[in-house]
Amino acid sequence: MVWKYKTSGIPDELFERLPGIPLTKREVRLLILSALRLEDKSVIWDIGAGTGTVSIEMGLLCPQSEILAIERDPEIVSLIKKNSKKFKVTNVTVMEGCAPDCLGEIKSKPDRVFIGGGKSVKAVLTEVWDNLQGGGRVVAIASNLENLYQLSEGLAQLHARNIEVVQSSINRLETRGISQVFAAIAPVFILSGEKI
Repeated sequence: MVWKYKTSGIPDELFERLPGIPLTKREVRLLILSALRLEDKSVIWDIGAGTGTVSIEMGLLCPQSEILAIERDPEIVSLIKKNSKKFKVTNVTVMEGCAPDCLGEIKSKPDRVFIGGGKSVKAVLTEVWDNLQGGGRVVAIASNLENLYQLSEGLAQLHARNIEVVQSSINRLETRGISQVFAAIAPVFILSGEKI
């Protein structure tokens, strides 16, 4: 077994990757999973799933939940499936589609949604909100000011409750030559809110 522990925080290097495809770093995943406030037997959407790291962590933590990883690129869809198989996660389904357009096709309505990407994050957030169950939570990340603004404005306009915004500031010890130095991981904003 690749990851035998009950805790989240799978090391990044254990995931299969493709050049140029983003991977949500382990420390950021921990903050995302905490913000999602996962429950057993939930329906969870992971939009812009990328490598599938967040979906796989959720699948391992909540084996009775139904997790849908949504990704637009067929090559990346195959990568998520490969990573799911590697970690023996059976409750992650991968959907090829471009958000927000494909979201209306999904029959099961989510209790939790993670927005990790998308062409227009505000449009994705609005469509997600229309599908989100009452009492559900949305967590989204922004790595640039434009997405931060769109997401914060969108949560306010949708009258989300219990809005939280956290900026990660993470450094990892790395060996460079004969020295060990702390290298910064690019900061990410993590926004969350609830639908009442």
